[in-house]
Amino acid sequence: MSAALSSALWYLGRGTGVGALLLLTLSVCLGILTKSGRRLPGMSRFALTDLHRTASLTGSGLLVVHIVSLFFDPYSQLRLLDFLIPFQGSYRPIFLGLGTLALDLLVLVVGTSLLRHRLGPRVFRAVHWFTYALWPLALLHGLGIGTDAASTWFTALAAGCAGLVAMLGAWRLMPAFAQRGRSRIPREVSTR
Repeated sequence: MSAALSSALWYLGRGTGVGALLLLTLSVCLGILTKSGRRLPGMSRFALTDLHRTASLTGSGLLVVHIVSLFFDPYSQLRLLDFLIPFQGSYRPIFLGLGTLALDLLVLVVGTSLLRHRLGPRVFRAVHWFTYALWPLALLHGLGIGTDAASTWFTALAAGCAGLVAMLGAWRLMPAFAQRGRSRIPREVSTR
């Protein structure tokens, strides 16, 4: 493989990893907002749901490109086994394993989301809770194995993503979360 192609694969892997982190962070945040029943200014709840789905699927697509480009990059020396079984990698096995666990959970969440109409809302919601484990695993993977993890810009980006998810996650756990934003007009009961 030429040095130029190897370099291109390396930069593609790095860039798509950062892009996937950003989009999956956006997806987690939009998922919490969607669950709250609140609207963003100028956006209906249906549009918010579509934006959440689009961010999730686009982030998942970037993750696929991230994995494939690093698999074919001779510098990273990843094996197929590294993507399937956690903590088996030769380079930073803990952090690579966290990425593998995050990938496994993402496949489960996306799979149940795509099959939601067949599985039903209970299964969908139960599996969707894994997102709260998937996201920090992916963040720790990037911080522990990413080439740019020590750079100021990536540290700031990761801290911003973590702060936003932590803030919205804490709000999600508050008892008042479910009561606010769901103003529904009650149906009139017929007295006939």
